[in-house]
Formats: sequence, structure tokens, C-alpha cells
Amino acid sequence: MGQAEWARELARTILEEPLPRRWAHSQGVAAKAESLVPILGEEADLLIAAAWLHDIGYAPDLVDTGFHPLDGARYLRDVVEADGRLCRLVAHHTCAVNEARNRDLFDALTSEFGQERPELVEALTYCDMTTGPDGVPLDVTERLAEIHSRYGPEHLVSRSITASTPYILSAVRTVQAALEQSQTA
Repeated sequence: MGQAEWARELARTILEEPLPRRWAHSQGVAAKAESLVPILGEEADLLIAAAWLHDIGYAPDLVDTGFHPLDGARYLRDVVEADGRLCRLVAHHTCAVNEARNRDLFDALTSEFGQERPELVEALTYCDMTTGPDGVPLDVTERLAEIHSRYGPEHLVSRSITASTPYILSAVRTVQAALEQSQTA
């Protein structure tokens, strides 16, 4: 069984029953990651695995700090002894450092989990930020608006997403350009 298949089953076990909407989102993010196989080569399996697992930290049984990237990455590292690269991608997905700052968890996040290859982080950001909460594809601007609408303007998630927006938009453009280039090559 490949890493992505293992990750799908783990995410299903953790998310499907307690958080069906989060499970639907994870399925959509993973499907988007699968569409990046032409530009990722050998690293596609790793990215798809991270896409399946990026939000497991929301699961009630895994919540420790209340910061899902850190809680999910710690679970992967400490409980299931997952690959370090996978843990780093989950820990740092979609500009997690900005939210970590707002939660006073920046030092914990960055000391426990180093950065992963920027191209993979961009690819995971693209997958997450072009998939709605119900797993359907969304334009990045619609996804950003949906997050702000769900949390409200003063919530720390909204503030973190606002700080992250330039990076998110850049990551989405970069991945879309690479996909377009791969299709014309």
C-alpha cells in the first residue's frame, strides 16, 4: 500500500464519522492533489497523502492546542510515526505560521516541525485553497471569501487568512501556471 492509500484510510477513520464535512473537504483536496501528478513526479504520493491528512487535527480526539495543523502533525509524528516530510507538510499547510503567530504557537510549530520543500507547500496550499468545505472545487477568491464569511472579520482565522492572502494567491497562480505548461509540453 502506498503512502497516499494509507493516508486515505487513516483520514477516513479519523474524520468520516465525527466530521463528515471535513471528510468531504479532505476528499476534494486529495482529488485536487491527484490532478497534480503530471507536475510532481515522484513526490505526488507524498502530496496526495498530505492532502488526505491536512485537516485531521480538527478531529475531537486529536485536539490538544486547538490549532489543527500542529495537533494533526503531532498525532502523525507521535502516534502513527509517519514520515517526517508528511508531518512537516501537515504542520505548515496553507500558511499555518501566520495563524500560529496569532495563537502564540509560532515557536512550538517552528521548533517541532521544520519547513518542507516550498514547491510542495505551494502545491498543498493550491489544493486546499481551491477546494470548498464540502469538497467541491472553488476559485481561490471564492474560497477566501467563504473562510471570511464562516469565521467573521475579527476572528483570528480571518486575520490569519488576510495576512496569508498574498502568498495563497501566488501559490495558486504558480501551480496553475505549472499545470498549464505541463499540458502544452
